[in-house]
Amino acid sequence: MNGPVDKTTGDYFDELAAVLAEAGMPDDRIRAMVEDLAGYLAESSSGAPEEEFGPVAELARELAVPPAPPAAARSWSWTADVFHDVRLLNEYGAQGWEVDRVDAKGLFVSIRDPEHPQQWEYRRELVSPGRRQGVLDLLAPDGWEPCGRWVCFEYFKRPKAASLGPAAELAAPPRTPGRSVFFSPWFYALIVGLLVLMAVTLVPVFRAAETKLDGSLDTILGLLTGMTVSVLAVMAVLWLAARRRDRNR
Repeated sequence: MNGPVDKTTGDYFDELAAVLAEAGMPDDRIRAMVEDLAGYLAESSSGAPEEEFGPVAELARELAVPPAPPAAARSWSWTADVFHDVRLLNEYGAQGWEVDRVDAKGLFVSIRDPEHPQQWEYRRELVSPGRRQGVLDLLAPDGWEPCGRWVCFEYFKRPKAASLGPAAELAAPPRTPGRSVFFSPWFYALIVGLLVLMAVTLVPVFRAAETKLDGSLDTILGLLTGMTVSVLAVMAVLWLAARRRDRNR
């Protein structure tokens, strides 16, 4: 114990330790608790412990109550297309949502502490298998840690507490969004464009097959060419959009 303890104070804490032991509290916890109380009493110089803490029985009853287990963090899974996923990640990160992982379906599995929600920020990188470790080493000194991967995109998070301090904790976070799928107008425009491209590419092929003008080999080659062009177009659009957004961050 910190500081001298007179007989009255010693009797008080001895009785407190005995009552807590009868209540089933572990010895190491009793010892630490009594030392803390005695140290506080010595520093405050407030006189008799009963005046400071109240009767032993009441204090023991309060201390013997086991601490309530922390409430389970709330979970929310959602997804967005590549055209605005980082913007939404940061928007919801500012509302206390921390991405735990990206699951097999491409959903951002997010959690928010209901008692002490913190703000988060995010970024996305195009990562190839051979480049991943280099990206991790580059971002780690600034507090970025990986939180999920989808195809060639790696997502990173870091708490805003590193820059904002206590202000990063939210006093009254917004309610959980009522939706879980967020597709941008650019995504729908891409789908329409692909459908038009496939129609323009494949319709002549099917017509040629019906009239047997080009023969079976030419028909197959035309079909494969059309499908290849469509797939390459999708990859090119997604790649360029991701590169442009990453450069603008």
